[in-house]
Amino acid sequence: MILDDVHRGIKKFKKRKRIGRGPGSGHGKTSGRGHKGYGSRAGSSRRTSFEGGQSPLARRIAKRGFNNKKFAAKVTIVNLGDLEKRFESGATIDPQVLLASGLVKGRFDEIKILANGDLSKKLTVRAHRCSQSAAEKIQAAGGSIELIHERSASAAADSE
Repeated sequence: MILDDVHRGIKKFKKRKRIGRGPGSGHGKTSGRGHKGYGSRAGSSRRTSFEGGQSPLARRIAKRGFNNKKFAAKVTIVNLGDLEKRFESGATIDPQVLLASGLVKGRFDEIKILANGDLSKKLTVRAHRCSQSAAEKIQAAGGSIELIHERSASAAADSE
């Protein structure tokens, strides 16, 4: 690479397009507006959503819709590493205990135990869901996992 090639072709100030200044300019005669038609007339403008006469996107898509997201269960997660730090060996852990300890907060419908972190303590865990690897780690540490099928403490408290 030659040093003076670096800035070759780069101009600090671009010259403005001088339209309607004769055929030599490349923008003479019709001034870049083409021949005839709406776009060649003075005062012509297009909406930002104009799509050349085809039905616009805003009219093609549905205005209202439905999804089941608001009916889905709100699942809060608890990692095994957090259980290891917070609880003593032999403890029984259920949604009420997790709420009291501050490991889960806010409104939720279900608690899921995930295998993030290591577990060396023997714990009895009662939760709505549990990943397979988390269940294996709990059982390897000598503990047990019990799946519960009732609504959570926070959901029950909200309905009362």
